[in-house]
Amino acid sequence: MRTASWNTLPEELQLVLSREALRRAAETLAEHADMLAEEMERGTLTDRGGPDALRLFAAVVRATNDDAFGPVGHA
Repeated sequence: MRTASWNTLPEELQLVLSREALRRAAETLAEHADMLAEEMERGTLTDRGGPDALRLFAAVVRATNDDAFGPVGHA
């Protein structure tokens, strides 16, 4: 089996793959922020005013991600 090198992929495909990777990374950050907020609320982690800030961060990441990249495949 032959694997493609990034540089041999068409530019449009590189863009689609890059945007999807960024979208997934942003969603991962938002999910982790939500999880941390829940842990703080349960008392598992020390709450230093973080749950609301983390949820705000998660919302901003999601909103920015949606506005900046749009749906995959529509480059």
